Amino acid sequence: MKKIIFSIVFLTLGWATSKAQTFNLGVKAGVNLAKLNADFASEENRLGYQIGAWARIGGASFYVQPEAYIGSKGNKFISIQQDNGNEVSAEGKVKFTTLDVPVLLGTKFGAKNLNFRLMAGPVISFILDENSTFSSAYQQATDFSNYKNQALGLQAGAGVDVGSISVDLRYEVGLSNISKSEKYSQKPNLFQLSLGFKIL
Repeated sequence: MKKIIFSIVFLTLGWATSKAQTFNLGVKAGVNLAKLNADFASEENRLGYQIGAWARIGGASFYVQPEAYIGSKGNKFISIQQDNGNEVSAEGKVKFTTLDVPVLLGTKFGAKNLNFRLMAGPVISFILDENSTFSSAYQQATDFSNYKNQALGLQAGAGVDVGSISVDLRYEVGLSNISKSEKYSQKPNLFQLSLGFKIL
């Protein structure tokens, strides 16, 4: 599945580069509101950050936008469902530092110095650091706190460009289980708001 997705993306990127009329390079920073959707617990959103760079390759209306940025994502578990079906209050916290690499396909419309954009595409997140603490109630689920070193997701959103300034609002849905557990599923989901500046 991953190979198929990224083969399509890189073929599209190659095609866009060959047909490109414009090339832009920029930096970005922003915030995100993230959580791990879990099938065994109730959870709360956690605030995080992102900072990195982007490129935009395309023509008058269609573009490809690869990015790379460092970010933080987290989750707070507030309860757990035990094997007997009872839900009990139990606190657990996890925080990831990730390198996120989305490749977005988009369209834009409007004037040169004021345009609106729609975009969507896959994102792969590489976990650079993970910090977690769980109360004793989670000990019965012995393997759900072991996390993989990468996750695959899908981003979609909208943006606006005013001169060299870009503002993006996106939603990211997790496509893969970030937990190594085969019993407990955890998929990252988040909203992100970023401010970008075009330097080229």
